[in-house]
Amino acid sequence: MKSSIFAIAAMMTAASPLAAQVPTGEMGPLNAGQKEFFGLYKELVETNTSQSVGSCTQAAAQIAARLSAAGMAQENIVPFSVAEHPKDGGLVAIYPGTDDSMEPMLLLAHIDVVEAKREDWERDPFKLVEENGYYYARGTVDDKAMAAIWADTLVRFAEAGYKPKRTVKMALTCGEETDTAFNGANYLATQKRDLIDAAFALNEGGGGRTDGKGKLLVQTIQVGEKIYQDYKLVATNPGGHSSQPVPDNAIYEMAGALERIGAHEFAAEFNDTTRAFFEKSGAMRPGETGAAMVALVKNIDDGDAMRIVNQDKALHSMLRTTCVATTIDGGHAVNALPQHVEANVNCRIFPGHTPAVVKDELTRLIADPEISIAFAREDKPLAMSPPLDPALIGPMEELAKKYFPGVPVLPSMSTGATDGLYLSAVGIPTYGVPSVWGDPDGNGVHGLNERVEVKALYTARDYLYDLVKQLAG
Repeated sequence: MKSSIFAIAAMMTAASPLAAQVPTGEMGPLNAGQKEFFGLYKELVETNTSQSVGSCTQAAAQIAARLSAAGMAQENIVPFSVAEHPKDGGLVAIYPGTDDSMEPMLLLAHIDVVEAKREDWERDPFKLVEENGYYYARGTVDDKAMAAIWADTLVRFAEAGYKPKRTVKMALTCGEETDTAFNGANYLATQKRDLIDAAFALNEGGGGRTDGKGKLLVQTIQVGEKIYQDYKLVATNPGGHSSQPVPDNAIYEMAGALERIGAHEFAAEFNDTTRAFFEKSGAMRPGETGAAMVALVKNIDDGDAMRIVNQDKALHSMLRTTCVATTIDGGHAVNALPQHVEANVNCRIFPGHTPAVVKDELTRLIADPEISIAFAREDKPLAMSPPLDPALIGPMEELAKKYFPGVPVLPSMSTGATDGLYLSAVGIPTYGVPSVWGDPDGNGVHGLNERVEVKALYTARDYLYDLVKQLAG
């Protein structure tokens, strides 16, 4: 789960006078089914799957054992890994349907987590602790909540002997949190496509947001995401003695280039998802920002409205491609002129544009032939936005009325990135579904003391179970 979806919380908190005020609050004792789910969830969370010392392969094997014990046929439980990355394995599970005319659906979640150092955390990051109505540990939200719910769904199907019309597949993968790691979703999409082929996929990226005071304000459906691309800028120079400086200085060259990039504003635009978000969210939000959002839907060239909306960093980023300098490294000695300076510029590209086109624009902005610019990676596919398909969006919205009564459900485009891009690149439209709710502070996702509200987890379990059953026929 990426930080961009938590930004919606801040926007909706401002809208709270008009938004539904559904209380969250604590739960009563767990029933038998919830206790079985908790055991699966706890085991997954407490299995370290960080890139440095963890093992996704171990976590996948534990879930495979639970599916087998529930009665799933062994040939439908497919662990995978590659020899070069033995600890970065994952799991595909296939629950057969009864109607061959219906294409399968795919449940996607990643089981790797962001690094967590014990000395930085208040609690052991790999021990699940319940305090004040929350579960604390690394991965309690991102993304082991969804992974556990998907696995639990198949366990429940198997134990009940449920026979869906549509085949339900599940892919639990590693590598989402580390861009340079072996990525299981990419491997399955490019090397094992038949294993995961589906009409559509359900993924992370959606979710609910509270006002931080126990009131649920909104649920979101992620329909598309920006393209992630890093660019490597390099300036070189013969250098020399620092006692005899010259105007031609690699650090100054790079500083000038980054200043020009920082001052540049890419053109604003809408797609179907962001237009629907601005229209619905703007109508709910009181004050000048809500009015400006609606005004931009009518006329994106409304300068006054754009100036108001751009004051909100999340809204600003949702409207356009953004590029920002994230790292810089240069010089070789404190008493010498710099010979080599490198900078990384991270771009989140609005759907419909390519990294090559943005590279050309950055080159024009830099306007300095002494600075080279290249892709930091050239092998990532382009994220493709799925359609706002009423056959999928409709059931998500309808079930939300039962589990999140009175709470608006908004389509959103992530300004971050998920593994959904690998599926969309091979023609499997992927949607981030409503699920657990979080607080405006982000619940420690990717940071310290990650947590999920207990009631949010079990409500999401029930909602997603019913959603899968409905979409599976």
